[in-house]
Amino acid sequence: MNNRWRARRLASAALLVAAMAQAQDARQIVEEAQKRSESASQRYEGILQVIGAENRIATKRWVFERLGSFGRSKALLRFTAPPEVKGVALLIMNHPDRASDQWMWRPAIGREQRIALQDRSTRFFGTDFSFEDLEERDVNQFDYKLLPDEGGQWKIESRPRKPSQYSYSYLWIDKSKYTIRKAEMYNKSGLVRVIDYRDFAQVRGIWTARTTEVLDVKRKSRTILKFDKLEYDIPLKEDLFTVEALRRES
Repeated sequence: MNNRWRARRLASAALLVAAMAQAQDARQIVEEAQKRSESASQRYEGILQVIGAENRIATKRWVFERLGSFGRSKALLRFTAPPEVKGVALLIMNHPDRASDQWMWRPAIGREQRIALQDRSTRFFGTDFSFEDLEERDVNQFDYKLLPDEGGQWKIESRPRKPSQYSYSYLWIDKSKYTIRKAEMYNKSGLVRVIDYRDFAQVRGIWTARTTEVLDVKRKSRTILKFDKLEYDIPLKEDLFTVEALRRES
């Protein structure tokens, strides 16, 4: 009996060690992907095509600026076209240990609106990005599990440690460049959103997806975002990323 008990204990310990090693390997992969995409700042002009369920296409444009990286960054995006959305802006203050703080400026009402945590799952101003999708969370805000490879890429399960609209996500990461090629997000009801990253090019040594496509599964609509005039590590002033600047620059 003692020998059988010891054998079970050893088997359980071996399984625990294997599970911990697998989790560590998954975390190391995501950490390396984050490391390779880090930059002190970023700026691009985005062209968005929002394609509805009936294939109606609405084109929007925004300018995106970010200072800092991942969980310690500040980001500002502002629509520049068409006229009915021009000037609408979103300020995002990312944190390493919790969800971001977000404020939206709408010129039509002349004031900013703080985005409540419970509203982060809603669409951002007619696109298929939710407010939460526009955050830049740090790798340490998730737990990871390495799954069997798919299509020659790592497949990793990601579960948020902090409140999120998503219960878990799947990430597909390129083995040579450590770039995220696809993400699927799930909640209690099932698949919610699919994000594809493509048209990769090196910009200042960073492999960057020049096209991002977001599919809203429930609405059966999608948004295609194309980067233009993309720059990294450019000088940006801290005072651009304040609520006061939202009003001032509108």
